[in-house]
Amino acid sequence: MKKTEKLVILITTSSEEEARKIAESLVNHKKAACVNIVPRVDSLFWWKGELESAQEGLLLVKTKASLFPEVVELVKRMHSYEVPEIIALPIIAGSDDYLKWLDNTCQ
Repeated sequence: MKKTEKLVILITTSSEEEARKIAESLVNHKKAACVNIVPRVDSLFWWKGELESAQEGLLLVKTKASLFPEVVELVKRMHSYEVPEIIALPIIAGSDDYLKWLDNTCQ
């Protein structure tokens, strides 16, 4: 298995509209090769000592690990949440063609 330096970043958003704006910005600025938008997820979470629930959008961002700090910066500038969820998972394997495309697309 070929080791990669690629990530899938999960980002929840307050709405599908916010998700689309952030996704477009990430792709247009070449911080991500691809962003999938899941228009609705039901979330349960603790916030300021209270159990909360929300319907959110979910972004699945495919990018290079080296771009993670720039993704975080861009998302924080655009996001409506005080503390947005921005978590990265390593891509441990993938098709060579896709990983090469991802590498060539992100800058």
